[in-house]
Amino acid sequence: MSGWFLKGVTTGTKTTGYPAHAEGAPGVSPGRPVGGAYPEREIPLLVARCPVGAIRPSGQAAVMVDYRRCVHCFRCQRGLATPLAWESGYEWAGVFNDQQALDHAFTRSVNILVVDTGDCGACLNEVKQLNNPYYNMHRLGLFITPTPRNADVLLVVGPLTDHMRVPLQKAYEAMPTPKRVIAVGACALSGGVFAPSFACNSGPADLLPVDVAVPGNPPPPLAILQGLLVAVGRKSPRPLESPAGDTAQEVSAR
Repeated sequence: MSGWFLKGVTTGTKTTGYPAHAEGAPGVSPGRPVGGAYPEREIPLLVARCPVGAIRPSGQAAVMVDYRRCVHCFRCQRGLATPLAWESGYEWAGVFNDQQALDHAFTRSVNILVVDTGDCGACLNEVKQLNNPYYNMHRLGLFITPTPRNADVLLVVGPLTDHMRVPLQKAYEAMPTPKRVIAVGACALSGGVFAPSFACNSGPADLLPVDVAVPGNPPPPLAILQGLLVAVGRKSPRPLESPAGDTAQEVSAR
């Protein structure tokens, strides 16, 4: 036992300091593209490179990125004379509806019910990382619960397959109020590359009132953690679209 104590003392704290401090460790985020000014003749090529329509023209010589659709395929970074700019941040979560305002309904610990509605496993795996010692969401008063009757937040991953519509609706209805719904990942926000189709919808917003969106495919754990903090009123939401005037430097500085 004394050996483990000495090991802990000499190793020190390894848990991330986020949200009190910015996380600077390498590999915590894959980054994401940002909009900006580009040569006008290259914009059609840049738009055509995106398989999910996340990149759109904005004005005569600029593009914008819809993060709800971006699947991190990196096609906008490769094989182009002028690749799209890239930023390395991880605070990606925003309110699902631009006109929506979230009140500060939660002041104590929060229980989270995670529901997989057809996820490929990527986003769900990132959610699982929040319980490990590095991210340790318990230190922030965030806990996973197996029952909707104890849940304050419904966290949904996947594009909402047909066979999960009824279970998701029942889980939401069984939750006490106040409650929040968070959609995590591109599939839960827009259907990703899978939807809409004969087997699934374009995410839980087709069925439930989604409050917070966490873009990414998959989003890193810190992005999901920020989304949870946005949902409970402890962090400010971020835009879900990259304004055409942004550059990678401007986005990273915010």
